[in-house]
Amino acid sequence: MPNLSTVTTFILVGLPHAPLLDAPLFGVFLVVYVLTVLGNFLILLVIMGDSRLHTPMYFFLTNLSFIDMWFSTATVPKMLLTLVSPGGGAISFPGCVAQLYAFHFLGSTECFLYTVMSYDRYLAISYPLRYSSLMGGRTCVLLATGTWLSGSLHSTIQTALTFHLPYCGPRHIQHYFCDAPPILKLACVDTSANEMVIFVNIGMVASGCFLLIVLSYVSIVRSILKIRTSAGRHKAFQTCMSHCIVVLCFFGPCVFIYLRPGSRDAVDSVVAVFYTVLTPLLNPVVYTLRNKEVKRALLKLKSGFVFAPKK
Repeated sequence: MPNLSTVTTFILVGLPHAPLLDAPLFGVFLVVYVLTVLGNFLILLVIMGDSRLHTPMYFFLTNLSFIDMWFSTATVPKMLLTLVSPGGGAISFPGCVAQLYAFHFLGSTECFLYTVMSYDRYLAISYPLRYSSLMGGRTCVLLATGTWLSGSLHSTIQTALTFHLPYCGPRHIQHYFCDAPPILKLACVDTSANEMVIFVNIGMVASGCFLLIVLSYVSIVRSILKIRTSAGRHKAFQTCMSHCIVVLCFFGPCVFIYLRPGSRDAVDSVVAVFYTVLTPLLNPVVYTLRNKEVKRALLKLKSGFVFAPKK
């Protein structure tokens, strides 16, 4: 279908807030964004630089950190620009297409990756003696590649369903980034069929991944309860707790926004902050503060910088 759009530029309205809060919100979100990028980049450096962390779990964690760096970058800088500049909310039609594609590509890839990480923990706890053979290097690469390809396919469908429609005005998007639900409200034609397909597509991905994660953890809990020593059970639970925390923080807001009847623009914008701004920051915090191996590697990296010979 040819693109009949007469809209060349959209206007992102931004987060609902009083004008007096522009500067405070800009400061808060800027600090969170910088910490998110630095924290995830630091995890990448630590895992790549410490041979003891070259294991399947940390291989998937490097993928997660890389995704979170760019997932936050896809939305937060534009939101910051909207807060400090009167014309900062303007975004070109191609720019909006690119932002929506990047957002759903990285978000769905992260969704698939959480599922793979739960499967990795299931094998590690349920089959510890066979874990190395079951989760070898080739298997890890294939699973990670599958998450990226699946995310790309999912995002392509979302983007095509959203932007093949004609847009002839209005052009104000009631959100702080380009996303399908608020954009479809601006189309010049009936979008009920598109909304239904998008709903089903996102629903299948989100509910399918979450169901697989739940099934993995049901099996994990059963395996943990078979461990005879309390110390062994505690260690096994600690291994999975970090993953459980970030999964709940990621899936909860997504389900609220995309899989509920009706939509409230202001509420959706506020809830979206949790998984676009806070969850990418939460990952490095959870995986460093709760993980002794990562903390030891961080201290080792710090010592290397402190005691490095000066030229």
